Amino acid sequence: MARIVIVSFRLGGTDGVAIESAKWTGALATLGHSVRTVAGEGIADVQIPGLAINATTSTSIQALETALADADLVIVENLASLPLNLDARDVLYHVLEGRRALFHHHDLPWQRPHLAHVEGPRTGRHWHHVTINELSRLELLERGIDAVTIMNSFDCEPPRGRRDSTRLALNVEARTLVVMPSRALPRKNVEGALALCEALDAVFWLLGPAEDDYEETLEGLLRSTNIEVRRGLAEGFDVHDAYAAADLVVMPSTWEGFGNPVLESVTHRRPLALYPYPVACEIRDHGFRFFDLGDVVAIKSFFEIPDYELYAHNLSIALEHFNVATLPTRLRDLLDSMDVR
Repeated sequence: MARIVIVSFRLGGTDGVAIESAKWTGALATLGHSVRTVAGEGIADVQIPGLAINATTSTSIQALETALADADLVIVENLASLPLNLDARDVLYHVLEGRRALFHHHDLPWQRPHLAHVEGPRTGRHWHHVTINELSRLELLERGIDAVTIMNSFDCEPPRGRRDSTRLALNVEARTLVVMPSRALPRKNVEGALALCEALDAVFWLLGPAEDDYEETLEGLLRSTNIEVRRGLAEGFDVHDAYAAADLVVMPSTWEGFGNPVLESVTHRRPLALYPYPVACEIRDHGFRFFDLGDVVAIKSFFEIPDYELYAHNLSIALEHFNVATLPTRLRDLLDSMDVR
């Protein structure tokens, strides 16, 4: 079996890259491979502070070479995809020269307006590329880089959350509760979620924090609305409780590399109101039944007469195409194509 090292800015957290990387780590271990993790921050077997997004020190070439010394394969999780730490990226490219590497692209620089001018992924001898959506695969192909698509995967039987106790803790027992299970950033379109909640006369629950200096803008938005707002998970509750408590999940983002809450709403058997960002349309094309963000009439009708067949329909698609239980097989086929065993 192969010795595999996974490298990223940060691991072990709740961001999409860290979550999907953990699923890959588990799947690779299931296949019998030895997996070691390396990151600038978070939870990893080896920490090299210079790899962090906001590193205050340069990346040590010697430390990185030592961390990767015995690797049969290095999997790079977004560190060379989204140029948030150019020094770390360039040191990594140097250390990986001539080595077998797999670049797992969650985001690409031209997909973020403020990063569009920065160099995208490079090609190299023994380097392979995986994207989490077809849009990115095709955009790489236009730039001369061959890749394969492996979409994010999900536990289709997640833990059952505590609906009643969570709603009691939020003081929303008799109210409609709309949950936005993400952080707050400009592209997350909190305004769209608030407008929907106003139309539904619903309580809005934002689970994640504001990031990228968005707190002041978010506070202004929340002050200007007449609806009730809840923020964050209370101590003793988790994301499964949040999904259980929700009457509706809202995903108003204008851009996501994937958008894990879309599938999490399916696996937790909850209706979803969705803004048609590009990759969301790609996911929806599998046959899922979601509500459009502005379709207030249809959402209200669903609240009055729930269509429980919708949950079964969506879950059957998730089981077929997005099931984490099939991830080991998909990764085995990928590694076989790279002659990694």
